[in-house]
Amino acid sequence: MSTNYAGKVAVVTGGGRGFGKAFSQALADGGASVYLVDLDSEVAEAAAAQIGANAFGIAADVTDEARMQAVCEEIAQAHGGIDILINNAGLHSHEYSRPLAEMGLQKVRRLFDVNVMGTVACTLIAAPYMAGRDGASVVNIASAAAFSGGGYGTSKLAVIGLTMTFARELAADGIRVNAIAPGVILTDTIRSEMDPGTLGRIKSMQFLSQDGEEQDIVDAMLFLTGPTAKFITGETLRVTGGFAAGI
Repeated sequence: MSTNYAGKVAVVTGGGRGFGKAFSQALADGGASVYLVDLDSEVAEAAAAQIGANAFGIAADVTDEARMQAVCEEIAQAHGGIDILINNAGLHSHEYSRPLAEMGLQKVRRLFDVNVMGTVACTLIAAPYMAGRDGASVVNIASAAAFSGGGYGTSKLAVIGLTMTFARELAADGIRVNAIAPGVILTDTIRSEMDPGTLGRIKSMQFLSQDGEEQDIVDAMLFLTGPTAKFITGETLRVTGGFAAGI
């Protein structure tokens, strides 16, 4: 799927690797000026260099409101505003997927600071620079885990709630807000970290037999940020092969 993003300005948090890098590549390929915001400056800059001349790596922590304010202000001053925000930065590992009672309050706070409050902060900070821009769009990256509990899943369920809330609150400014809830997507990381038995069990719960691929999530992002989704806001698009629908 391809969309014309010529003249558009996009900010992708967690943009240096994984889905974030793939989103950034697709937006840049469509002609957008893309800012890859990542905690690791070297990762962000290396990814931007691989993508090309209209991609820029910026080091920032989404939980650092002052830094994110400075980043968005700098981008808006350079381009006149921001058109697309992809809230992709987040924590996800086995230790954050355990039941809340097993995680301990310190880990729970850290998880929600990044996955939930990071989404809140970036959206509130970017919104004034997006207001009134033609086709302004926020896409939050949630997860099919939102429908199955655990610490990580609970944080992503909150992201889905935020998506509906911000869709209502930012509609008057012409900003659409949607989310994507990926299922099991066979990235290199998933292939290396998930044992074959677990992977097979999860796949058996999907309606569709084929593997979910990174491009499936990229295409969902391109759809939600593009003109064909101009009347869609407040929605969570489940890209799961039917996994979440069976819960």
